[in-house]
Amino acid sequence: MLRWGARLRLLQSIPPLRSARLPQHSIRTFTRGPRQDYRRFKTASSNIFIRWAARPTFYRDIGLLSAGAGGVYLLNLEEVPVSGRRRFNIVSPILESYIAKSSLADIKEEWRGHFLPDWDPRVVQVQKVLDRLIPYAEEAGLHNVDWEVFVIDSPQQNAFVIPGGKVFVFTGMLPMCKNEDGIAAVLGHEIAHVVAHHTAERLSKAPVILLGMITLWTLDISFYSSKVLLDLFISWPGSRKQEAEADYIGLLMMAQGCYRPEAAMEFWARLENSDQASPPQVLSTHPSHHNRGEKIRDWLPQARERSATSNCSATMSYADQFAATFGQSRSNW
Repeated sequence: MLRWGARLRLLQSIPPLRSARLPQHSIRTFTRGPRQDYRRFKTASSNIFIRWAARPTFYRDIGLLSAGAGGVYLLNLEEVPVSGRRRFNIVSPILESYIAKSSLADIKEEWRGHFLPDWDPRVVQVQKVLDRLIPYAEEAGLHNVDWEVFVIDSPQQNAFVIPGGKVFVFTGMLPMCKNEDGIAAVLGHEIAHVVAHHTAERLSKAPVILLGMITLWTLDISFYSSKVLLDLFISWPGSRKQEAEADYIGLLMMAQGCYRPEAAMEFWARLENSDQASPPQVLSTHPSHHNRGEKIRDWLPQARERSATSNCSATMSYADQFAATFGQSRSNW
């Protein structure tokens, strides 16, 4: 056995250990394998439209689609009654009324218990105005319609007429109308939407709007952004055009019914004064109340001509004399 001194000298003679470096290939033996390089799978194009554009038949396809779309558009052009505007429409009046009829049950269910009885003076007044306007709606081409009045006891300032002749007026709108002339302005406008088949026109645009959204989506624009763009440049301007057209047609009808056409301008002025928080016209489906009143002012000469051709002059003159006898203006009836 070595003594402690000899052991110490032996240990000191051993060279110090150094960190050993394993060959690179030896390291790989302790791993699971070579590192995988994950890369996004790239095709010729991930965009459907670009892939289609790259096809040799692209221009032929575009030509055929354009010719087909143009043919469908031209074959379905029609003239709006009274205004004479040309528009695209693929929905028949029968289909339009059927679609509206399906919503009638929902409206009745929503306002169940709020409909005024037929003997209520407010219902009688609205019915009286409607009866005077119906002949001129029929003259404009609205035939075989089962007209019916529903007055809803609610503070809402609203009124609407759905295809099929169902008239809905909220009691909150009647004070804003003030009198039968004002009611005629409101009902004339709402009936005009049905005369012009605006619901059918909006339904006809739906496939075009959807196709536009899909096209913008293929160009990497989100569905939400696509909808906003199409609303801003197609849907809302079209809706404002329809509202202005309904103002025009309704004004002429109320004038033919021997109501004061100026009452329509006065009605929109009252709405303008009562509504202080309306959005800018460009961001709305309706023209501003001020612009509507100004347009009606421009149309008043035509409305007065319609009154003259309806023999309203004698009727209105007699009414003015009657009102003067009792010391009140006819506009305050």
